[in-house]
Amino acid sequence: MPFKISKNKGKPVQMMSQKSTLKITYAKEIFTEILVLPYVGKELNMIIMLPDENTDLETVEKELSYERFIEWTKPDKMHEREMEVFLPRFKLEETYNMEDVLRSMGMVDAFEQDRADFSGMSSKKDLYLSKVTHKSFVEVNEEGTEAAAATVCRVVRQGSRIIPTFRADHPFLFFIQHSKTNGILFCGRFSSP
Repeated sequence: MPFKISKNKGKPVQMMSQKSTLKITYAKEIFTEILVLPYVGKELNMIIMLPDENTDLETVEKELSYERFIEWTKPDKMHEREMEVFLPRFKLEETYNMEDVLRSMGMVDAFEQDRADFSGMSSKKDLYLSKVTHKSFVEVNEEGTEAAAATVCRVVRQGSRIIPTFRADHPFLFFIQHSKTNGILFCGRFSSP
């Protein structure tokens, strides 16, 4: 299916689909649908924030804070609804050099050969940090199902009920959240395949 990178530019993606009863809400302050996709066991959730097509993802990001995120995703704000969800398969990987970030937070001595003190971890006196790298990786797919390879057709009989659709076919934010503590374990943006 096409993924709209911008109003005038698109790219084909492998789109997964699922018909299920899920929790959804609409944050009218940022013109964004918020969908909760529970993982098996319901200990973790993937939360998708999909702005309206006329709302820029950067606008949503500027308004987003942890407090607002928690407010918008409160259980009493969510509504359970049977729907069909379309979400692209994606795999994101990024590596960050953390030295500058850690130094700016006050962790300076650990990088200095003559000032570092790791005596609480090792009896060796000449230890210091030469490099700190953070690597993040997330892959979203249907693992073991054939949904992406199947052809989906919707046949609607006159007078029958139409199931609402959540179609993540333009830039969105995603969060992996621990459901009991509301702690965000991972977050990212999918803006271009």
